[in-house]
Formats: sequence, structure tokens, C-alpha cells
Amino acid sequence: MAEAPFRTPYPSYDVLAKWDTPSYNEATRKVLRDRLANVPPRRFFSEAQYALLRALIDTVLPQPERSEKDRIPVEAFIDDTLERNLGDGTRFADLPPQRELWPYGLDAIDREADAEHGRGFVELSAEDRHALLSRLDRDEAHKQIWRKVAAKRFFRHILLKQAVKIYYAHPYAWNEMGFGGPAAPRGYLRLGPDMRDPWEAEEQRPPQKAEKLP
Repeated sequence: MAEAPFRTPYPSYDVLAKWDTPSYNEATRKVLRDRLANVPPRRFFSEAQYALLRALIDTVLPQPERSEKDRIPVEAFIDDTLERNLGDGTRFADLPPQRELWPYGLDAIDREADAEHGRGFVELSAEDRHALLSRLDRDEAHKQIWRKVAAKRFFRHILLKQAVKIYYAHPYAWNEMGFGGPAAPRGYLRLGPDMRDPWEAEEQRPPQKAEKLP
């Protein structure tokens, strides 16, 4: 029997187990409660655009170990950000506003898939999806499709950056990397190399394969 993959060095860690401890105050609990329980409904993107965005998220940030109920819905939070026209305080001066840029970029990715494979991105195999996104990241896209923004710029600096920020703001992702949550109110005391506070996750090393003797 094949060995199960070693997915995380913190397999039994649950950052939410500290819910009623000094690690969290009520302000933090309120934010996390909302993040976990109130997944925004689709409002900004069309149904087709939303399905495409989900396919992109599942390609660049796969979550095969999670059920649909436990999946981090990155696309929902991107849609909500655009619906409410929220930004992070910065914007590329030579790019359109984000509410114009995102639909344009998603449509361009779908057109890119159709130009290469004769069907939309959602219908591609996992291998073809990865190959297409790798081409975009090398800026080897069809220039006539990408007139408002370079393919690499949208994929790497807009889509990927936003997706990763949202993914790692979720408690389920904190569990993967052993993150103890916000520093307030408890704080962290042991800050040196290989030092760990008692309330932090303890890393488990992957099993070492025995060396074969000659």
C-alpha cells in the first residue's frame, strides 16, 4: 500500500481550539466568526465568470484534502471585495479600475483557453490548465487577446496575489502552517530560532525513509 502524503507538519493542530483562551479577544472572535460562518454570496461576477474564477482558484490553490463544506471559498471573498469596491489602498496607475480589470482578465483567460484548445478554461483537464497558466506566467499569451493588460501582470500580480492573501487569512490555512493567530491580545514571547511558546503549534517532521545499506 502506498504511503499517505505528508501534507502538513501540523496534522493535529487546530487554531480554533484556542477560542476561549487569552489568545483571542472578542474583536478577534467576531472577525473569525464572520469569516467562517458568513461566506458572501455571488453578487459581482456572472455565473460563468464565477465558475471560471473557482476553476482558477482550484488550479493554483488546490484543496483536495478538504470537503466542499470545509473548502476555503477564495472566489467568494474576491467577488465580495469587488461588489463592495474595496481596495488595499494601492493600484497600478496604468491598469483599469479593479471592477473593470477582473472581468476583463477572466474573459481573456477563457479566450486564451479557447484559442489553444477550442473550449473554455473550466472544461480543460488539470494538465492543460496548468500548462496554460504557466504560459501566461511566462507572458507567452496571445497578444491580440490581452490588449488592456499583459497576461503575466494580471495572472501573477492581480489574481495570484489576491487569491493567496485571502487564502492565508483563513483559519483553515493557519492550521496548515501552524500559525497561532493574531498577536493581540496575548502576543508572542519566544522569538528566537527554534523557540516556541507553549500555546503555539508543535511541528511534526515527515517520516524519514530508512537508508538502504550497500
